[in-house]
Amino acid sequence: MAEKKTYRDVKADVLRRIADRSWGPGTLLPGEVDLAAEYGCARATVNRAMRELTDEGLLERKRRSGTRVRMAPLRQARFDIPVMREEIEALGAEYRYSLVETQVRVVPNWLRAQLGLAQGVMMRHVVCMHYADGAPYQFENRWINLAALPEAETADFSMVGPNEWLVRAVPYSEAEISFSAESATKTFAEYLGMKPGEPVFTVDRTTWWEGQPLTYVRLCFRRGHRMTTRY
Repeated sequence: MAEKKTYRDVKADVLRRIADRSWGPGTLLPGEVDLAAEYGCARATVNRAMRELTDEGLLERKRRSGTRVRMAPLRQARFDIPVMREEIEALGAEYRYSLVETQVRVVPNWLRAQLGLAQGVMMRHVVCMHYADGAPYQFENRWINLAALPEAETADFSMVGPNEWLVRAVPYSEAEISFSAESATKTFAEYLGMKPGEPVFTVDRTTWWEGQPLTYVRLCFRRGHRMTTRY
């Protein structure tokens, strides 16, 4: 009796057919029922393989129109949310963390509007610094939604930063990241050891879990910081 195909087997064979041009760009693939019969597996197995290939930018699925090989594969940049301790130590530098201030307060209106939160939602606001060999590396200004993460209200951020705590404590299903170059404000300049007006590399990042905002953070780096992505 032939061994049942797994979704990995189906995915690998579809990739082979795309690579050898058996299914060239724009080709309409057989339906899931037909592919399940061909591979000798459940339709759900085929569906999972197709979803992964669609997420990876190789297939295009449209309701009522079927699944096609993309004319041009989508290339997606991948951003891992780094733990500052690990990033700095990977550079061969000594890591140091410092909590500047933290408080629990009602979400400010600008952030409430940005995240689509109701009035009166409580958030944990944390301001902290990360250092590499004693030199300022990153200024972190973070807001954590206590409606989504009530345990964050009593989390101890005196020794471990909120980013490190969040990465290890909770998953996320969606993230939005914006990059900008800005002039250092007096506050940023003071913490980063710069002069006001000097260029600052800034990252704004919001993460959600199944539609509910978890946290918003603004990260500021000194001039010369470089971020690398893979796709």
